[in-house]
Amino acid sequence: MVDKNTVKLLSDLSLTMFRKSFFGIYHGAISAKVDHTSFIINTSDAIFDEMCDKSFCELFVNKKDYRWKMASMEAKIHAEIYDNIHEAKYVAFGVPIYTTAYTLEHDEIVLEDYFGKTTFGTIPVIDPGDYKTWYKRNASEVTEYLKNAKEHIMVIKGVGTYVYDRDINELVRKVAILENSCRLLSIKSSF
Repeated sequence: MVDKNTVKLLSDLSLTMFRKSFFGIYHGAISAKVDHTSFIINTSDAIFDEMCDKSFCELFVNKKDYRWKMASMEAKIHAEIYDNIHEAKYVAFGVPIYTTAYTLEHDEIVLEDYFGKTTFGTIPVIDPGDYKTWYKRNASEVTEYLKNAKEHIMVIKGVGTYVYDRDINELVRKVAILENSCRLLSIKSSF
């Protein structure tokens, strides 16, 4: 049984993140660790601006059962993060428009606004290499990178952004600052 309070929290934040273009209607993933062996993640058919109890499923980190077929295609990555990064309580993946667009032309994001500069400074843009093999190798590559990432965030060229944190509000704050900062960089470059 999926915890109602966690579902409410993730549903509310999904709507907020959808409105800020971190999630697409069907594209993205958000999860919460339940304990050392399980986590809650959105289903593959979840609509991020209309999340409810049926939009989530609980999975075991190291045991795949029938529920994995219903889960987001990002479930394997989230499971590996929870299994290897013990301070991760919440994980999200999205394709924020301005951040992802910025990655197509740059190898790093040098944030220039106050909040971006004081929160992140500079964020490297990771090249995923061959897109055809990305989903075969992404769980280990994302987890390995995030283990060593000071800000708990990974921006991947043309793919999107992974972020984890112990505090869900801090996770959402980081996502919002990054996307707003990249939006400002985009506006600046259009002058």
